[in-house]
Amino acid sequence: MRFDLITIFPEFFTGPLEHGIVRRAREAGLIQVHVQDLREFTKDRHRSVDDRPFGGGEGMVLKPEPLFEAVESLLDRSVGDASEQNTKDPGTVIVLMSAAGKLFRQETARRYSQLRRMILICGRYEGVDERVAQHLATEEISIGDFVLSGGELPALLVMDAVTRLLPGALGNEASSQNESFSASLSPSPGDSVQPKRKYEPMKNVLLDFPHYTRPAEYRGWKVPEILVGGNHAEVAKWRRQQAMKKTRRNRPDLLARE
Repeated sequence: MRFDLITIFPEFFTGPLEHGIVRRAREAGLIQVHVQDLREFTKDRHRSVDDRPFGGGEGMVLKPEPLFEAVESLLDRSVGDASEQNTKDPGTVIVLMSAAGKLFRQETARRYSQLRRMILICGRYEGVDERVAQHLATEEISIGDFVLSGGELPALLVMDAVTRLLPGALGNEASSQNESFSASLSPSPGDSVQPKRKYEPMKNVLLDFPHYTRPAEYRGWKVPEILVGGNHAEVAKWRRQQAMKKTRRNRPDLLARE
């Protein structure tokens, strides 16, 4: 899979790309990562990528020209104009990272992991010209109900979440199946909500169950006895119950998602 990161701060990605699962996936040839400096597609001596918005207002807005041309350079084709319909590649997604986008969820990461290529546009300043969102990006994504200085951090989060779902990226494939928001942790029929099949959008998922390791007792707090008893069926039942309790306590919205 290939990731293209379009940014005005290419050096921002130097450190994060050299650590953890993303680094190992790159070294194993599972992913390719290309960081594209947006300023390479400017035409003035100041290398300006932004301008003041029409209608007035505070701050600056990223202009459409360099973003359209950067994406077209990466795709090696035109994305068209108002008189020409853009033919989309079903194996490629062009994502605008934006506080105004749809919320990124684990099911979004699973869907992206089935693609061949992701182009991630890192927004900046007070926003991006709306024509980028409407006619260039295929999706507009937010990582949460808060505002950041730019889309670089969100792009890294999305790339990490998608990479770890690729076959071979994790040492233990079960790791991505038995964790918070995973299909395998969908509530069972006995939990009063119904599960969905893997890789389909799920209305209800559970947070991960509690984990314990050595020592068996620390500062008077003991590991639950059921985890050291050796009854795997009972352990599995306990873990599901605890996952349900934690979800009700920390994220009840996950059990009521419509």
